[in-house]
Amino acid sequence: MKRIFLTGASRGIGLAIAKALTGHGHEVWATSRDPARIPQLLRLHPARLDLSDPTSIDEGFNTALAEAGHFDVLINNAGGGHFGPAESLSPEIISDQFQVLVFGHIRLMQLALAAMRPRGEGLIINVSSLAGRLPVPFMAAYNAAKAAMASFTMSIQLELLDSNVRIIDLQPADICTPFNDAVIKSKDYDRRYEANLAKTWDAVERNIRDAPKPDLVARRVCELIDQTNPPPRITVGDGFQTKIAPLIFRFLPQRVRIWGLRRYYGI
Repeated sequence: MKRIFLTGASRGIGLAIAKALTGHGHEVWATSRDPARIPQLLRLHPARLDLSDPTSIDEGFNTALAEAGHFDVLINNAGGGHFGPAESLSPEIISDQFQVLVFGHIRLMQLALAAMRPRGEGLIINVSSLAGRLPVPFMAAYNAAKAAMASFTMSIQLELLDSNVRIIDLQPADICTPFNDAVIKSKDYDRRYEANLAKTWDAVERNIRDAPKPDLVARRVCELIDQTNPPPRITVGDGFQTKIAPLIFRFLPQRVRIWGLRRYYGI
């Protein structure tokens, strides 16, 4: 049995992970901005944490740590997206995306490392996104934040050579969740983008609808936490998005990559 701290557990991938972990007998401290949204399950401990509030991050983790005694695993999963032309993104929107998707999770990593190092072991799973490598049009701040989180994760993997704390960059492709329902859409933008915005959103909705269920990610997480030497980066999703597309794009010039992604989203 392991003690696990999990963010964003009230819906989607986080909820699926919480159910899978508790079903395997693990104790999970599961966070949400509103803990009442977390289901009442055996071994599931709801905790309040708002990634947009640095004070809430420290208080939420430290309170849960005091309850648990220690954490074997941290899973940085929570997040949200913004959809709109990059040209019209305000500094506030970009800052909010980076606070939730990057800065908040980095702080949790630091808190977890400080607690895990004295014990000599631990596991941190950062749920970034394949969108950091294969960007989704009109989600520039989200794409950039996920890419930044993946880069930070790799940097800290390079540095922890003398540590038994393992860190994994888990990159889901499209997963069928209510994520799109919570995406904030720009209202103030140049109307010349209108047609391409609509085409892209239709493609995004279609891809999400046809994507694997979040249980796929949850099963992979359960496998990872039982491995003594887990891979530093894995992708989860359908075969084309996680295997074929990244392999092809790795060898293509940037001009062709842009052309291919435009074709994929119909713009």
